[in-house]
Formats: sequence, C-alpha cells, structure tokens
Amino acid sequence: MNPSNGQSDDARRYVLNVVAEDRPGIVAATSGAVVRMGGNIEACSQTVVRGYFTLIMIVCLPADIEVSAIRSALVDVGSKGGFDVVVRPIHGVALPAMPSESENFIITAFGEDRPGTIFRFTSYLSDKGINIVDLYGDRADDRFVLISQVQIPPQWNLEMLQADLEHMGAELGFTVQVQHENVFVATNELRLRRERVKP
Repeated sequence: MNPSNGQSDDARRYVLNVVAEDRPGIVAATSGAVVRMGGNIEACSQTVVRGYFTLIMIVCLPADIEVSAIRSALVDVGSKGGFDVVVRPIHGVALPAMPSESENFIITAFGEDRPGTIFRFTSYLSDKGINIVDLYGDRADDRFVLISQVQIPPQWNLEMLQADLEHMGAELGFTVQVQHENVFVATNELRLRRERVKP
C-alpha cells in the first residue's frame, strides 16, 4: 500500500464519467465492464436530465491497465447507446471528505425562469466558501426549480445566509428556503405519509 495516496502498488483509482442518451441498462453495462477488468466500484452517482444520462464512478483497477484501455472498454459496452466517456486518474491524497465541523443543508429556490439564475446562486455560495455536493434544476411552464445540497461551514450565520438568499431571490423573482438536511428529509417524509393516507 502506498501511504501517500491510499493505493496499493498493484492498483490505481480513477474517476469515470459516462454520458449517453438515457436507456435501460447503462449502469449494468458500465459496472460490468469494470468487473471484467478486475476492478471495484468504490462510489457512484447517476442522474437523468431531459433524456440525457450521466454517471460518475470512483473505481479501483489493476495498475497494469492503461487509461486508454479503460476508456475503450467502456466505449465498447456502450456501442448500442453511444457512450461519451472520460477517465481521469486520481493522484495524490484520497478525495477529501466533508470537514467534520461543516453540516449539510438543503437550499430550494422556485420562481421565474430567466438567464443567470444558477450563476447568481452558485456564485454567492462560492464566495462564501460553501461547497455544493448535489444540484438539481429544471424548468416547467416558464417556472424554474433549483434544489442544492450544500456544506455550510460553522462560521456562517444561517439567518444571515437566509436573508441574503431571500434578497437575491426577490431580485430574480424566486422564493428561497434554507433547511438543515435532517429537517428537509423529515418534512418530506411527513408530506409523503400524508399523501398516502388521503382518501
């Protein structure tokens, strides 16, 4: 094991990214290719946006497999669906986890669809050193919804952040809410339960 990067001398870690038109079986095809190369999937996330599928994986593969061979194997299994593939080696120290003092919050924004909305919100968060770990946005009937999971460092006052975001939202025609992740999950679980018991 190489202590500087958490990898053994006979294995390497990579970030794999696959983009394709959505269809059943993409995750199965991609993970199958990794298994056939003798690899292990350590983490993964996928989503579909307007009919386009994207998948990101952290994988550990034998060190003697070249990046070009990894990419070719993934492109080959996606020949029916036309996979666009990026393979990036992970060098140095293992990917950082969320600082222990930071907490996860959910920011939701809903309002008029206009250019620059995502840029304004994400620029504000970036200036505050707030990391976005998950982001979803979509338009329907000239309305736009934006939901982000963020990591807020403890030095920021939540009431101040809420006020700033509400002010920005008012300028853009948006309603904005900041909730701790636990509160967001509990609130939505309660709403789902109520929907299930409606006559």
